[in-house]
Amino acid sequence: MPANETAPSVKKKGRRARLIVLVLVLALFAGLGYGAYWGVDSVRASFPQTTGSLKLPGLTGTVDVKRDAHGIPQLYADNDDDLFRAQGFVQAQDRFWEMDVRRHMTSGRLSEMFGSGQVETDAFLRTLGWRQVAQAEYDSKLSPETKKNLQSYADGVNAYLKGKSGKDLSVEHAALKLSGDYQPEQWSPVDSVAWLKAMAWDLRGNMQDEIDRALMSSKLSQAQIDELYPPYPFDRNKPIVDGGKIEGGKYVPQGSGGSASTGGGSAQGSQASTGTGSGLADNATAQGASVGLRTQLTSLAKTLDQIPAILGPNGSGIGSNSWVISGRYTTTGKPLLANDPHLSPQLPSVWYQMGLHCRTASPQCQYDVAGYTFSGMPGVIIGHNTDIAWGMTNLGADVTDLYLEQVKPEGYVYDGKVIPFATRDEVIKVAGGASKNMKVRITNNGPLVSDRSDELGTVGSRAPVASSAPDRGNGYAVALRWTALEPGKSMDAVFKLNKAKDFNEFRKAAADFDVPSQNLIYADGKGQSGNIGYQAPGRIPVRGQGVDGRMPAPGWDSKYAWKTGKDGNVEYIPQNELPYESNPSRGYIVTANQAVVESGTGAGKYPYLLTTDWGYGARSQRINDLIEAKIKDSGRISTDDMRAMQMDNSSEIAALLTPMLAKIEVSDPDVRSAQKLLEGWNYTQENDSAAAAYFNAVWRNILKLSFGDKMPKELRIEGSCMNVRADSGPADELSEVVRECGARGSDSAQPDGGDRWFEVVRRLVKDEKSAWWSSPKKGFRQPATTTRDELFARAMEDARWELTAKLGKDQSTWSWGRLHQLTLKNQTIGTEGPGFMQWLLNRGPWNLGGGEATVNATGWNASSGYGVTWVPSMRMVVNLNDLDKSRWINLTGASGHAYNSHYTDQTTMWAKGELLDWQFGKDAVDKATVDTLTLKP
Repeated sequence: MPANETAPSVKKKGRRARLIVLVLVLALFAGLGYGAYWGVDSVRASFPQTTGSLKLPGLTGTVDVKRDAHGIPQLYADNDDDLFRAQGFVQAQDRFWEMDVRRHMTSGRLSEMFGSGQVETDAFLRTLGWRQVAQAEYDSKLSPETKKNLQSYADGVNAYLKGKSGKDLSVEHAALKLSGDYQPEQWSPVDSVAWLKAMAWDLRGNMQDEIDRALMSSKLSQAQIDELYPPYPFDRNKPIVDGGKIEGGKYVPQGSGGSASTGGGSAQGSQASTGTGSGLADNATAQGASVGLRTQLTSLAKTLDQIPAILGPNGSGIGSNSWVISGRYTTTGKPLLANDPHLSPQLPSVWYQMGLHCRTASPQCQYDVAGYTFSGMPGVIIGHNTDIAWGMTNLGADVTDLYLEQVKPEGYVYDGKVIPFATRDEVIKVAGGASKNMKVRITNNGPLVSDRSDELGTVGSRAPVASSAPDRGNGYAVALRWTALEPGKSMDAVFKLNKAKDFNEFRKAAADFDVPSQNLIYADGKGQSGNIGYQAPGRIPVRGQGVDGRMPAPGWDSKYAWKTGKDGNVEYIPQNELPYESNPSRGYIVTANQAVVESGTGAGKYPYLLTTDWGYGARSQRINDLIEAKIKDSGRISTDDMRAMQMDNSSEIAALLTPMLAKIEVSDPDVRSAQKLLEGWNYTQENDSAAAAYFNAVWRNILKLSFGDKMPKELRIEGSCMNVRADSGPADELSEVVRECGARGSDSAQPDGGDRWFEVVRRLVKDEKSAWWSSPKKGFRQPATTTRDELFARAMEDARWELTAKLGKDQSTWSWGRLHQLTLKNQTIGTEGPGFMQWLLNRGPWNLGGGEATVNATGWNASSGYGVTWVPSMRMVVNLNDLDKSRWINLTGASGHAYNSHYTDQTTMWAKGELLDWQFGKDAVDKATVDTLTLKP
């Protein structure tokens, strides 16, 4: 899923002095050097009270807050208002710093906390207008019940805040107060709603791929780009659903009755290709604007690198695993459901474990639910209630499109006319500095996101314009069309999910889950073996003629716009026509970001285009294979089996390439000794494996030599420099050579080594003389390569010396975990600065197994190194036969207070693949309770 940080990292630019002040303040609070007693007192001042009683204004009755040995709270109340009021209070006790930063980020107000270094980030987020959309949702879209729950939650947060400031809230707040007299404002219900926009931003689909393909067109042909974005391998990796049809305005899963139908949707191929290398959706229409577009997108990509990635890095593609198995194939006789969203590692974890319980079910008290939620949001996002369990992974639907707009002083061109911009004035307040004024310009395709870069002001003068494109006038700009910029009802869906009692109610709740579009899996324990299901929800647009979302489109031509109905509103795929499954005959459902269903116009294909940029199914097919093998072997799967599957470290790309690498003749004895590590290796990436360390180094160097050095500088990692020809003429000794350096951030640089690159290489290895295997001469030792095996041999040599430098010459000391480390960084203040500050707030490193596109998906970007960039942010296994025998774990702990005992008390267990007991029933919760706090009116 809900799947890039709980809060942004504060950028270096323009704020070093402020950070130094914060560091000095934190040093005092940590009790380092003099004033140790006062420092310890200051640190502990913000720790939550977890025993005894407290008054919580507004309650109508008492609420019990029962915490287990890991500080995980279970709340018991007599009505919904009290329950959500207490939830707001308790989350603020543990995580208010995180909540405060989040709301400043979602409203584009980070500069108010951290100074001028955040102005550019704020300007971009103000351009998107998350806060305005959230306000519109709250005002006009959400149900009265949802608004009441949001207000109760906000009242609880504000009750916690009353009379507190500085060290009473957190060490970080104390630092801000002393360095700039910062004082948090009251919490608003809209603060909670706006967080859904941050979720949607990082789960927005293929926007990065759209940018990257367009930028590649400056150096690669369309045929080459298509090779780097191959079609989804439906013949090898199963989609989520086996197939279905649209009949009578409803999706009918395979196996249901009725006659075949292709429906009335916008049928397009599952991996259609458009354009011929111009970077625009229709080369014939706007070839002259291609250079202007690439300049725009280069700056936009830089801007995106600087935007806080809430849930995971942009470049790797956010992943997640979830699967559910019918009771027919479990040891319990009822379904088992597993989920582990792959998100950015952060401290504290993006997730907050919690239970919300009504002492007695009634119309006034409707909730008995537990699971993972976000601090700052009421309800539970992923988990189970007394009747059902559910999980989420990111569907990856294409819900964003970039449009190149031709602009003039008076407006933008659309179908030959100049239409005035809609505008919005914004004032960015800056801590310690003058406020910044800005104007947001909006077209019918969305806000001009390119306005936020000074560099883009001169794009028009550089953009060559052919007769087929509009006159350049004052130039070009890039607009963003995104479903999340339209008010929706996703917050309603959260509460409906929390109360759902069966699959029908689950599907009705999913229908309100507008953004982000998620794969929702389902289980209940009703009947002989329970029920399992799947639903694809979300607002997914129907696109106009000639565009499939793979490339930016010409905004001046209405045929490229999203389709609208007679009422002028955008046409979305009808909710009743989105794919779902209920109790499929195979007995299990797996979602791991693979294709949902095969789109197209043929028999058995889905008539709507969901996206062309699925994950490629490496993880999902491995999970399918593990389930099928277990069923074949024993016929039954246990909770421990589910946990073991979550920790599976097998590498698909290693299984493909290792036999080839083992056959290559190597003369250098040191390289040969490294090659021998691969002999007999079972392709699993355990943290103590020397073979895994060497293979991944070889894989990284294969990618660099065959693809990385051929990428345009806009996609190569920042700081990677190489000599290139100054023009596109023939390569000869007379060609002028210039020094060209990469410009992309470490999280989004390419090739990142994910499962798309697995698929690229899988197809290319059959052609031993592909042009991709060509690599120029390097120094005197390494000749140019022209074949696959020559390039593989060179990659093996480069990997040997890279690991010698990183891990030492003695191979007996090598291990994958020494390369593949996780360091948890405290949000904002702990993410940058001197090593002293990182020591103060951060934790780690942990040596991890797993890797990119494995089930135990501890991701890393092959362009930038081996460090862990995204992880299974939590793991859970729900037992529908006995909910008290469910298991769960969080990446860090319940607390956001740096020196609290629950700051990272789950991390080592998480790294080992262990799970905690997950109590749900009152007797089980009481038995596990170590602290009880009673909140009183």
